[in-house]
Amino acid sequence: MKQQFTDEQLKQRKHRQNILDDATKELNDWTGENEAVEIHLFRMFSEVFKHHEKEEGDALFIVGTKTTTPSLAAVSSAPVKPWLFSRVLALLGFSFGLLTLLFLVFHSNKAVPGMIFIGSLAVPFSLAIMFFEINVYKNISVFQATEVFLIGGIASLVATMVLYEIIPSGNGTDFMSALAIGFIEETAKMLIIGYFINSFRLNYIFNGLLVGACVGAGFAVFETSGYTSQFGLITLFVRSWQSIGTHTIWSAIVGAAIILAKERRKPVKGATIVRAKFLRFYVLAILLHAAWDWQPPVAFLSAFDLQKWLIIIVGWIAIFVLINAGLREVRTLQGQRIIN
Repeated sequence: MKQQFTDEQLKQRKHRQNILDDATKELNDWTGENEAVEIHLFRMFSEVFKHHEKEEGDALFIVGTKTTTPSLAAVSSAPVKPWLFSRVLALLGFSFGLLTLLFLVFHSNKAVPGMIFIGSLAVPFSLAIMFFEINVYKNISVFQATEVFLIGGIASLVATMVLYEIIPSGNGTDFMSALAIGFIEETAKMLIIGYFINSFRLNYIFNGLLVGACVGAGFAVFETSGYTSQFGLITLFVRSWQSIGTHTIWSAIVGAAIILAKERRKPVKGATIVRAKFLRFYVLAILLHAAWDWQPPVAFLSAFDLQKWLIIIVGWIAIFVLINAGLREVRTLQGQRIIN
């Protein structure tokens, strides 16, 4: 009986792996390669659990200048292993804990603005740092990334408000209304992402992931701050952890899709957004957003946040596929350089 149970477990595990392989193969086909992508979470985040000297962290931030941007030949195509983002998250988390202690123990309302700011910032900003780390080209500086995070986040909110004035969206509870909201917000962010890609003259998938993540992270921070001010601190505690799989990664997907669709060394134009390589990922981001806002009739999906977890998983699978495409792009470009 014990052996039969073990065999059944193995069968279920193989079935889940087949589903994952089919999903990554389909998404990878959108990037131009018809193969399944192996996802190694522990390998990718293995450096998180190791000791790192302060100088190692400093070196990760000293990039993006003429003297610190490596040549294409020196760019690494090895699997990315970000770790600094976890220290940033820990720092912000500890700061939020102290502010919460100040509020709960000493009943100081002066801690509330700080709680809202740090709580809204912690996860999206840490994710933006992760994408900054995995930009192996190291051609975007900290100042540029901060500019995209702040100006891009606010500008995308402005663009969203403009589109809301033009396009009716409803309250978001039914699927068509949620779809309209997803279309409006992802389109607004896409316009700002495209602007910064053109402004910085970016041409690589990892660049698109980073710029998209920064715009999405800024959007998430300011949106969560606004909702918390309106509905109270309980909103902050819910939205803070959920932001691991929302605007930051949705916008990173859109940013990478823009790079995939545009011709290298050429600016983003109207023709870019009608190409299949862009449209597929763009529609995926809209659908993920719509599914997040939609209130399904199936009660257990909402009861255990199963709906949210499924969306987070799908979004991250797309991110891992795009990271794989980014590393493949490095190897392709380096091979072309050697041939030339």
